[in-house]
Amino acid sequence: MVKVYSLTSCPWCDKVKKYLKSKGVEYEERNIEESDEFLEECQKLTGDEAVPVTTIDDKNFVLGFDKAKLDELLKLSA
Repeated sequence: MVKVYSLTSCPWCDKVKKYLKSKGVEYEERNIEESDEFLEECQKLTGDEAVPVTTIDDKNFVLGFDKAKLDELLKLSA
């Protein structure tokens, strides 16, 4: 399960979500503005509140919009 921790009006979050869609990757959006639970999960994962954060295993994550790291984490081909 791919999770994207995001904010409502975050252009980098939108870029990550659009990129995942373009690659056919299903994900669950976890908006940290709308849920204290999601905020706590994001903080526990990264030690920060910076978004976007993309994870598939709740351990390894990509902070920000980094295509190379997303491709590596999700085993996508360029």
